[in-house]
Amino acid sequence: CSTGGCNRLNVFDWLSDMDLPTSFEEFDIVEIRFKGGRKDFYRNVNNLSLITGDAVVVDVPNGHHIGYVSLKGELVRLQMLKKKVDNSEEIRSIYRIATDKDLEKLTAVQDLESATMYRARTIIQDCKLRMKLSDVEYQADRSKATFYYSAEDRVDFRDLIKKLADEFKIRVEMRQISLRHEAGRLGGIGSCGRELCCATWLTDFKSVSTTAARYQNLSLNPSKLSGQCGRLKCCLNYELETYMDALKDIPNVTRPLLIQRGEAILQKTDIFKRLMWFGFRDDNNWYPVKVERVKEILDLNAQGVQPEVLVPVVADLKKEVSLADQLEGNLERLDETFSKPKKRKKKKKPTDGKGERPASTATLAAPTARTPEVVNDAAIPGQGPVDRPKNKFKHKKPKPRPDNNRSETAVAAAPSPRGDKSENGKENNARNRHRRPPHKPQSGGPRPDKPASA
Repeated sequence: CSTGGCNRLNVFDWLSDMDLPTSFEEFDIVEIRFKGGRKDFYRNVNNLSLITGDAVVVDVPNGHHIGYVSLKGELVRLQMLKKKVDNSEEIRSIYRIATDKDLEKLTAVQDLESATMYRARTIIQDCKLRMKLSDVEYQADRSKATFYYSAEDRVDFRDLIKKLADEFKIRVEMRQISLRHEAGRLGGIGSCGRELCCATWLTDFKSVSTTAARYQNLSLNPSKLSGQCGRLKCCLNYELETYMDALKDIPNVTRPLLIQRGEAILQKTDIFKRLMWFGFRDDNNWYPVKVERVKEILDLNAQGVQPEVLVPVVADLKKEVSLADQLEGNLERLDETFSKPKKRKKKKKPTDGKGERPASTATLAAPTARTPEVVNDAAIPGQGPVDRPKNKFKHKKPKPRPDNNRSETAVAAAPSPRGDKSENGKENNARNRHRRPPHKPQSGGPRPDKPASA
């Protein structure tokens, strides 16, 4: 994995890019990481040029093992101070950088771990021991195997060690771990959607009690408060100090508040908003009350006085609009305008008593002239007639439209729908002549819509 162990207790060396002074010697102790996030410190006796992530062969009791460099330099000194490890001669040394053959032997040994763990579980069941075997780790030289288990009570596994040694022909070491360490070695995803804290960065496990959940107003539901290990979640302690500081100014209400209306019972408390919700026995509604008001009511009740109302009514004051609101505008108002689509209103056409639209006097007064489409319907000379779709309304006479407001003189002066040869008709045809498209016949033959004699 390029992250250096699949995000298991990774450390970022923020001093790696900084050049050390010439007279300053680099710290000779290196932090080495093994399987399951286990780390230990080793001394670089041979002054090897190591880089984070290099595989090295280290000295272990009765053999050697292969690990990976996780940290070096001055940060290792800080880690030793944090874990209270003394810089003494007891720290073992690094032999060399691992070769390809060493890594091949390590992978071959690691392939035996899963089969060994399943076989060891069957042996534990045969011995009827109340313990849970979670992991097995072989040494790189295959001289020793470490069995990690968890148990609630003390277990006598002396007979078990003899059977495991006879079965696998190796030295056996039994190491008991807690349920939190077991969950960290196995890994997983928490209810928050992230990797488990014990598998990524948390090493110091502190005791977690249900009082931490009470201070944070959490429901005491074991299924929600417990993690993968079956114990209370470690994250309950992360924000406990912040809640404790916020609860200092909030009064502890152990009795109902006495008001003229009745007894107000505390239902819940919003710690960071500093609101306390109260309800009455004959009312299903809850009423928010500020902490300062609750303190006033408690003082009045201590003096034997019952206030009239739980929350005093305050007149609404006009809110002063700030300059930023005037410049930026009200976003809620824009949301309201675009949330509902506008409906277009259809305009009703004016109609007369019979349901028909009355014709204007200007339309009746104007003579009917031949439109350019009618002129163009004629065939071009020399090309023959063109087939056109028949117009069924061509010979249909238009119905006269009644107009009560029109005078008799206007009716007498109105031309017929087909047009006439009066002086007014000739003038209107002359006006519309410039709208007609130009037409030039190709030959001098007769037009099909007129006889040759004309």
